Amino acid sequence: MIDSLDKLKQFVDLSPDEERAVEAASVYFPWRSTDYYASLIDKEDRNCPIRLQVVPTLVETEGAFGTDDPLDEDLSSPVPGVIRVYPDRIAVVLTSRCPVYCRHCLRKRNAGDVAHDLDEAGFERVLSYIKNDPSIRDVLLTGGDPLMLSDARLESILSSLRAIEHVEILRIGTRALCTWPERITDDCAEMLSAFHPLWVNTQFNHPKELTDEAATAVDRLVSRGIPVSNQSVLLKGINDSVEIMTELVRKLVKIRVRPYYLYQAQTLSGTGHFVTTIEEGLAIIKGLRGFTTGFAVPQYILDTPYGKIPLNPEYIKGRSGDYVELESFNGKIWREKNPYDQK
Repeated sequence: MIDSLDKLKQFVDLSPDEERAVEAASVYFPWRSTDYYASLIDKEDRNCPIRLQVVPTLVETEGAFGTDDPLDEDLSSPVPGVIRVYPDRIAVVLTSRCPVYCRHCLRKRNAGDVAHDLDEAGFERVLSYIKNDPSIRDVLLTGGDPLMLSDARLESILSSLRAIEHVEILRIGTRALCTWPERITDDCAEMLSAFHPLWVNTQFNHPKELTDEAATAVDRLVSRGIPVSNQSVLLKGINDSVEIMTELVRKLVKIRVRPYYLYQAQTLSGTGHFVTTIEEGLAIIKGLRGFTTGFAVPQYILDTPYGKIPLNPEYIKGRSGDYVELESFNGKIWREKNPYDQK
């Protein structure tokens, strides 16, 4: 792991001012990277999309764009380690540790703080909560990154959850396929495949991240029947164009990863420099629709304390009598007969 300036400078050219910025920003939000992910950085390009996600900058300490917990997760926690917003599913935050501390991290408030990790006693309390509520049918293991845990620990956790009759679906949210693909060994994938139906959600934000190593990690999962979906974050200066997003989703589908969500970046303290307007996000989705495979178009989402809200371009232009007017991907208008009274 790269967690010192000396190590970082093996992968990135830093000016003295940038070195001071890294040290100043890390007071507010820790940083580190895997050697693999840092190796993807263009050493001299200060706008490299990998660099922007990894290397702290002074702008993270400036202004008060948002809050530390924009989704009010701490208020949606019925027991420590559980986040519950929906009636039938929960997220279980197993650890606060990640292979890479992404600068846009939603849970940066707890990043790297092992006091927020679930120990065995804490997980037993979570299990008890789940067992006593039969309405919970879907459990997402998240963090941090659950794959920071050993295979043996993950297997124990998954076994305990799979033994609960009303838990139908297990999910793992991990960025390891992108930032630490060597973590997905054959042994790890084989162990995970014992817990179907199991789904893996990951996060690739830029085509540069879709390497041969990442493709191999994905293949180890999907070849064992584990679906992999992608949840990108829309980030200014990284993937906020139709061209980049088109390349990303096409390459994802090529390695059998389903583009699932495109998240609007949160109003999160220290990340205002990453946030686009929602109108820009809508334009990107409209630029994908019809110009690439339909299932390669992710759903544009704003996450809120009340749950995820889909953000969609407007294709219904209005109604004229018995006809609804709709705009196709290429701008042509279709009039569909759709009377109010169809008896």
